[in-house]
Amino acid sequence: MTDSPLTTGRIAAVLHARVVGSSDLPITGVAALDEAGESDLSFVAAHVTVTAARSSRAGALLVNRHLDELSCAQIIVPHPALAMAQVVEALFLKQRPAFGISNLASRGQHVTLGREVSIWPFVTLDDHVSIGRGTTLFPGVFVGAGSTIGEDCLIYPNVTVREGITIGNRVIIHAGTVIGSDGFGYLQEAGRHRKIPQVGTVIIEDAVELGANVAVDRATFGKTVIRRGTKIDNLVQIAHNVEIGEDNILVSQVGIAGSSKTGHHVMVGGQAGIADHVSVGDLAMVAARAGLNRDVAAKEIVSGAPALPHRTWLKAMAVVAKLPELREQVRALELRMTTLERKPTSSTRSAKTDPRHAERASRARRSSKPSPRVRAKRTPKRRR
Repeated sequence: MTDSPLTTGRIAAVLHARVVGSSDLPITGVAALDEAGESDLSFVAAHVTVTAARSSRAGALLVNRHLDELSCAQIIVPHPALAMAQVVEALFLKQRPAFGISNLASRGQHVTLGREVSIWPFVTLDDHVSIGRGTTLFPGVFVGAGSTIGEDCLIYPNVTVREGITIGNRVIIHAGTVIGSDGFGYLQEAGRHRKIPQVGTVIIEDAVELGANVAVDRATFGKTVIRRGTKIDNLVQIAHNVEIGEDNILVSQVGIAGSSKTGHHVMVGGQAGIADHVSVGDLAMVAARAGLNRDVAAKEIVSGAPALPHRTWLKAMAVVAKLPELREQVRALELRMTTLERKPTSSTRSAKTDPRHAERASRARRSSKPSPRVRAKRTPKRRR
């Protein structure tokens, strides 16, 4: 909510758009299409039907073309959803004044603070830390020795930024996230796990947003990098020496193993896992819960575990759904084959019932009997 009512005309001026209907209509809030009231602003997304928009009680709507069927005021913009975000950011978000530096914050030696910073109570800044102009550190934030945070950043409560980390400008890091924890590296020695020292760093470029409870591990050697504009959801794990490209989207519970790399505008769905030393090309998409253990080409879409091309995976899943039915069919075929193998053939049955068969069999038996011995005639003895 704003302190004083806005009008549709003022909103249109901010968006450099035109109004169809009243330009003096007061707007006191923003809301979803099905929840908006008579003084609220809402928007008609591309997938929303006119029927759904007609049932809304919104006082004004952001639309991409004039809809004659609607009687409310309409502000014509190219992209209504984007325009809605711009209006909320420009007119409905209160700008928090600089808090200053709390006496309850802890500062080490040689700490550099820019103008208009907000350092809340119980923030800890180690030696040689640098905080840029307009950055806000909420309670419980820890920034390790030699780390740098740029301008206009928001670091929410209980974020840990370990030593030697570099964070760019306009970065948002939500509560509980840890930047620069040790990478998971061990060697086997005499049956025991020997820790490999993790002496690299983490670089987070401008306009990155990290959700709550994200873990970004420092590199073993060198650097772990999250490039400009990438947005990362809650509960994501990024291992040592990983490089995330520009404008990526990583959804909740994604895990990326060591030394893997993504190109620009890559999208990774929730609970997907990427194995170590895997490369994902520009504009590729990894579906939710995929298990990726191979490289992915640019613009390729993969699904499943192990990951397959998306169309191939869909065909495989269609077969999997029919496996119980196919199993029963195979069992039926096996039973039929067994039954057929046990039965005599039709030629054998017909031969046994044919009368001529008995006669032929009798002749065969007689011909097979051995011939009687022919006794030699005895020559009568001569009488002497």
